[in-house]
Amino acid sequence: MAKIAFDAKLLKSLLESTPRFEKCMRSLNVLELGKGKCVAAIKIEEEHTNPMGSMHGGFATSLVDSISSWALFTHERANCASVSVNINMTFMKGAKEGEEVQIEADTLRVGNTMAFLEVSIKNKKDGSLLVKGEHTKFLYKLTNLCQLLL
Repeated sequence: MAKIAFDAKLLKSLLESTPRFEKCMRSLNVLELGKGKCVAAIKIEEEHTNPMGSMHGGFATSLVDSISSWALFTHERANCASVSVNINMTFMKGAKEGEEVQIEADTLRVGNTMAFLEVSIKNKKDGSLLVKGEHTKFLYKLTNLCQLLL
């Protein structure tokens, strides 16, 4: 089966038209996508904040989940679907409403059934590290599904 041509233009189109949860990322700008990496930026809006006016931890976790998944999708060995097994988050500093953050995801390893990714969320203006995320994904290929069913 041929792999879908997954690029920043297609991703932007999907984000702009989705009725699903990812619509909270409609204003996301994908700066780089390919070879197991994804770099994106987003301005923190009121809808992304907690009651204290900082980027909500759940939103940051969603960024880590989605952007690392997109990075994985472009990796040469990840020619299948995947689901999250574990996401570990370390919150070091907040981002206030109106600030822009840059998210950088990198695929560390793709095995036969598991993939390991890391993500950093930084203040785009000064480069300070705000959040560090680690994401583990289970890769399910048709052969994996057949083995589960038998």
